[in-house]
Amino acid sequence: MNASASSAALSGEQPILEMKDIHLSYGRNAVLKGVDLSVRRGEVVVIVGPSGGGKSSLLRCANLLQRIDSGQILLEGEDLVGGSLNENQIRQRVGMVFQHYHLFPHLSVLRNLTLAPRRVLKEPPRKSEARAHELLRKVGLAEKANSYPDQLSGGQQQRVAIARALMMQPHVMLFDEATSALDPELVGEVLAVMKDLAKSGMTMLVVTHEMGFAREVGDRLVLVAGGNIVEQGPPAQVLDRPQHERTKQFLSRMTRH
Repeated sequence: MNASASSAALSGEQPILEMKDIHLSYGRNAVLKGVDLSVRRGEVVVIVGPSGGGKSSLLRCANLLQRIDSGQILLEGEDLVGGSLNENQIRQRVGMVFQHYHLFPHLSVLRNLTLAPRRVLKEPPRKSEARAHELLRKVGLAEKANSYPDQLSGGQQQRVAIARALMMQPHVMLFDEATSALDPELVGEVLAVMKDLAKSGMTMLVVTHEMGFAREVGDRLVLVAGGNIVEQGPPAQVLDRPQHERTKQFLSRMTRH
């Protein structure tokens, strides 16, 4: 557990994100069946599970990209579902990085990063550009500010997408299988940026199949299957000594792959 998550736990600090009794259906298909998940400030929660089990849907509910049928979502004590925050205010505080990069192809890397701060936060160009250059240095792409997305590798585009999400100075970062669309040799460079972000104390919810990342970086591993949280705990404990039969089946399949 990183230091900030540990101190929050010791102090009894209110969770930064609480999801209570979350229900979600697509038509007659129940995707989430009363899920409860609480995340401490500075904690890295890694969510794993079989395809179609509800893990990505749960992540998308956390910033209202997916509207829940019932339940409660609290961000720093504020009700996201029935409260007064609008979507822009929510997504300033809860950043998200997707499997696909969603960069604007007609804009340079620098413009991709500065567009939202200038339009949503009304930041002066000089201020947003200075922060963009700083974040590009942090993700190892300082020299790519004037490049366009099609001039970058997949790994570089995903690192730009991470920097773009960080431009809004979020309190929580969500990663939805951020490396699954990448060629294997490019996965490491994106995971390295995510590891550095975790070390900095960022609260992170990460849906991934990268069990090495879960073991090394995660404070907690959560297995989601069949629309429910089946098992959760310290990553080493869940990976090495799973208690639930469904967890054992999932990990066995992952090992075979």
